[in-house]
Amino acid sequence: MAKLGLALGGGGARGLAHIGVLKVLDESGIKISAITGCSIGAIIGGLYAHFGNAIMVEEFILKAINDPAFARLDIESLNDNNKTINKNSLEKFSKYIKTRIHAINALGRLSYFDSNSADEIYNAIPDVPVESLRIPFSAVATDLNSGEEINFTEGSLRKVIKASSAIPGIFPPVGIDNYLLIDGSASESVPVRKVKEIGADRVIAVDVTKNIKLSKPVNNILDVLYRTEDVTSYQLSKIRLTEADLIISPQVKALSWADFDCAIDIIQLGETAAKENLDKIKRLLSLGSYSLKIRRYFKKFR
Repeated sequence: MAKLGLALGGGGARGLAHIGVLKVLDESGIKISAITGCSIGAIIGGLYAHFGNAIMVEEFILKAINDPAFARLDIESLNDNNKTINKNSLEKFSKYIKTRIHAINALGRLSYFDSNSADEIYNAIPDVPVESLRIPFSAVATDLNSGEEINFTEGSLRKVIKASSAIPGIFPPVGIDNYLLIDGSASESVPVRKVKEIGADRVIAVDVTKNIKLSKPVNNILDVLYRTEDVTSYQLSKIRLTEADLIISPQVKALSWADFDCAIDIIQLGETAAKENLDKIKRLLSLGSYSLKIRRYFKKFR
């Protein structure tokens, strides 16, 4: 019997498209045998492995985005798309000053947001053992000390998700055991190989990396940080995606990692992409192991 694995990539708000993909798989009765995620992919994948239902994940995420604790983070002010809809000049100037003051105050810390602010957000995630989830799950994080990518298959779901999605410079690193951990996208943008390690024999990768050709010119230190992360993620993704049996790429690549105000639209884009690939998904599941090996062999020469 086919064991379908999902590799859910990082991309901030763009990764909300993962929810749409999961909704279509649920509606189609397609069983997922293993999930590995990094960054937002770890959040969505971990919640799905816990709830076992994409609609429940969607409700959880939309509630979290609309929570006052999330609003207080004012992530929109870090939006590298510089959206100015419905803002007058005074509002835009005030937002600019507030962001710069916050950034200056953060120079003595390891991140833009402090630990208390991060805890307010992540405390909503169920604090249950990863090994007890309905679906085998793992989350990839990067150890700042060794540079090693760590694939967590056990421990607190809340803590490993927090580590996997600790965007460098934005959220504080997370200590687990002897590791000092940041966002998994720093070392493993789309964790195809890692989901195979937890039991998948065929893998669908959901790629939500940004189109780096659409990036605006860099004008300040935040632009440099954003651009560096986008380039790194893009280059890693090109390598990792070659190992996937099928790639789903929702049309979110022009969006910023901070576009959480577009959540409903992004989820819909994930649904659209999954529906467009539904026949391919079903064909992948119907392949026998020998046919799958032949397909992978010829893929190497493309």
